[in-house]
Amino acid sequence: MQVTYWLENAWLDTFVEPGVALDVTDGRITAVRKDVHAPPPGATALRGLTLPGLSNAHSHAFHRALRSTVQVGSGTFWTWREVMYGVASRLNPDTYFALARAVYAEMALAGITSVGEFHYLHHTPGGTPYDDPNAMGEALIAAAADAGIRITLLDTAYLSAGFGERPNQHQQRFSDGTAAAWAERASLLKDRDHVRIGAAIHSVRAVPADQLATVAQWAREREAPLHVHLSEQNAENDACQAAHGCTPARLLADHGVLGPRTTGVHNTHLTDEDIALIGATSTGTCMCPTTERDLADGIGPASRLQRAGSPLSLGSDSHAVIDLLEEARAMELNERLRSRTRGHWTAAALLRAASADGHAALGWHAAGTIEAGSLADLTTIALDSVRTAGPLPRLGAETAVFAASAADIRHTIVGGRHVVRDGAHALVPDVPAALAESIAAVRAAHG
Repeated sequence: MQVTYWLENAWLDTFVEPGVALDVTDGRITAVRKDVHAPPPGATALRGLTLPGLSNAHSHAFHRALRSTVQVGSGTFWTWREVMYGVASRLNPDTYFALARAVYAEMALAGITSVGEFHYLHHTPGGTPYDDPNAMGEALIAAAADAGIRITLLDTAYLSAGFGERPNQHQQRFSDGTAAAWAERASLLKDRDHVRIGAAIHSVRAVPADQLATVAQWAREREAPLHVHLSEQNAENDACQAAHGCTPARLLADHGVLGPRTTGVHNTHLTDEDIALIGATSTGTCMCPTTERDLADGIGPASRLQRAGSPLSLGSDSHAVIDLLEEARAMELNERLRSRTRGHWTAAALLRAASADGHAALGWHAAGTIEAGSLADLTTIALDSVRTAGPLPRLGAETAVFAASAADIRHTIVGGRHVVRDGAHALVPDVPAALAESIAAVRAAHG
């Protein structure tokens, strides 16, 4: 399939170029033509500011059912987790497909073209495997296809409730028993055109130290992404210190987990040595600012991690908000609050975290740039909304990060195909209804 898109304004990594034509063949950009001041005959015009497609590097799709329902009263991450477990216990492959399809469609409306799904709902609520041992993962893969976005299924090893503790009642459906059994099941999953299969270690408290290397080796052999929740909570750090006499980052390093294909998610409560270790191994960092603030987790040392050598990506995690522009803005604004100084990242650097570096963290190395040879994954932001009207077009990166929101996404294109056109999803006609119906079905399954 061949198609030409005309971009009224295009962000080309470091600057905004007006009047750009893209020739696309079989889902990839074959030519980028500048100084094209009007749409060529037959071209599809994308008016506004077009960026590379955005990448949501950390997602738990089922958490979307918790939005607004966990804001009453006080508590911590640990009390929120109990409510989350209740939602997890009600899902089956059919209801999970319907919910994830709606959530991924919401992501497409927000300009997201790839998602990293940190997936650990593997088995039935009692822990018995489905007839297809990957029924839940396949439901997520099918949901992404129906919603028109790419997915990296980060199949997650989750084997214990804590250091030396067996899985609790809620966690039984997460566990394969051993890392070897996890690897056997995960090996049945295969890459496809819109799918990459990666691995995840839920956390150092959920995978015993003597089994970390098995997961790391599985990912290494396949050159697959490997993600891990890292030092999200001080309680995790304290428990790791008590059990192993070291921090979680050191434990992961000692068992071969850290490295350039690994991404630590959150990386919130780190020592100076942890930061140096993560940077020296080129381990990535996925910050999820809207979730980290929603759960009162704390502000991670993102700027120090990047200076140490850790590439940054962004995720919406619990989906309290699905808006990668807000995640990018929040990372900078959080750092301003902590340091009481401004300008820790340029807008261009924040956009790269939300696009090219996020795609790379998920194994989509050909995505995230507008250049010949790249995947034709694009996001267009309106420049005439009440939020974006006024700034000069050449300040497009600043407008995108510091003014726009997900509500300003006009077009989303994945592999050269228009998934969102003029703010409407082409494959899921009524996304709000799909969300309401799928969440209601999960709630109805209670008890």
